[in-house]
Amino acid sequence: MLSPDTVRQYIADNLPCEHLEVSGDGAHFEAVIVSTQFTGKNRVQRHQEVYKALGERMREEIHALSMQTLTPDEWRARG
Repeated sequence: MLSPDTVRQYIADNLPCEHLEVSGDGAHFEAVIVSTQFTGKNRVQRHQEVYKALGERMREEIHALSMQTLTPDEWRARG
C-alpha cells in the first residue's frame, strides 16, 4: 500500500513544484499541487501534467487522486 509521502515523492520527482501536499489512505489520495508548469493551462491540462508525472503508477498503484492544481500566483492569492 502506498503512503502519501510516496505519492508526493513520485509527483515531486517529475514535476517542478513550489508547494506540494498529499494526504490519503493508501488507495485514495488528495493533493494540492502548485507549479509554474500550470501557467496558461486549464484544469484538464493541469491534471494531465500530473498524470504524466505519475506515469504508469496512476493506473497500477494509485486508485484515486483528487487534485487542486494551482499556479504560484493563484496559490498566493488564496493566502
